[in-house]
Amino acid sequence: MSTTTPPRERPKRAAGRPGTAAARAEGAPGAPHAGTRRGSSGRHSQRWLAWIFLAPTILGMGLFTLIPIVASVILAFFRWDIISAPHFVGLDNFSEVVQDPTVRVSFVNTIVFVVVAVTLQLGLALALAVMVQEKMPAWLRVFFRSAFFFPLILSAASVSIFMRYLFNEQFGVVNWFLSLVGIPAVPWLTTPGGSAAVVILVYVWQNFGFSFLLFIGGLASIPVETYEAASIDGATGWRKHFHVTLPLLSPTTLVASVMAIISALQVFDQPYVLTRGGPGDSTRTAVMVIFESAFQRLEFGQASAIGVLLTLIIMAITAAQFRLSKRFVFYQ
Repeated sequence: MSTTTPPRERPKRAAGRPGTAAARAEGAPGAPHAGTRRGSSGRHSQRWLAWIFLAPTILGMGLFTLIPIVASVILAFFRWDIISAPHFVGLDNFSEVVQDPTVRVSFVNTIVFVVVAVTLQLGLALALAVMVQEKMPAWLRVFFRSAFFFPLILSAASVSIFMRYLFNEQFGVVNWFLSLVGIPAVPWLTTPGGSAAVVILVYVWQNFGFSFLLFIGGLASIPVETYEAASIDGATGWRKHFHVTLPLLSPTTLVASVMAIISALQVFDQPYVLTRGGPGDSTRTAVMVIFESAFQRLEFGQASAIGVLLTLIIMAITAAQFRLSKRFVFYQ
């Protein structure tokens, strides 16, 4: 009679023994954290890769933005003509700049230019954006968007040279068209009023495209249901735009106005190429005075002082806009 030997029971592995697979699965304190090490090294390499990609931008901003700003602020307290060593004069540059009639006239011209040009720019951009967003074929809408934005990508100097020929009193195309309807030649660029009007028109024509695109994006974000509800309540035509479009477009209007004012306060190309600031000082702007002080008279200290004053004015106007926006800007 044969007897069978019962199978031997395999010894159970001790769970949780340090260094074993079970211990690693259970997260015992003694288990090696290979995955953690790999994760930390991966994050470390990603951090270095991010710094490598950011380095050109940071270096460029430091060299061409931060350092020039700091140098200009410091130089505003010195008298320096490049040839001789800088001489510390304290606040003398600021007092001379404030007392200089040319500087005062240039700042007044700049403020007047900003008020007129920005008003025309935002008004024209908003009106055209509303018209383009109305019932219009998609291909025609794309055409107008491209056409209105195209002047912005052109060089301001080249556009100003071209416009200078168009508004020439003797052989300009504008006066030629006026002569067809019996209007005598207008001295556009040789009178204070005419030269200021041309500078404003050229600036607005070239820059309203950016505000136009901002308004197009803002109009596209307004829900259609809002207009439908306004129509049910009886709002039609201009009332609909006044009570619905303008309030809901106020955040976009704030951004567009801030950027337009900052850009207009720094206007240089159009008045410099078209009129050289003349006749007299009728179209001379603050940035033109900075350029003339620094690169024509080699008074870099005074030029830096004017730049600091202009920067403070820009910061004050921008802060006032954001302060007033709490009352007039409606966020959905």
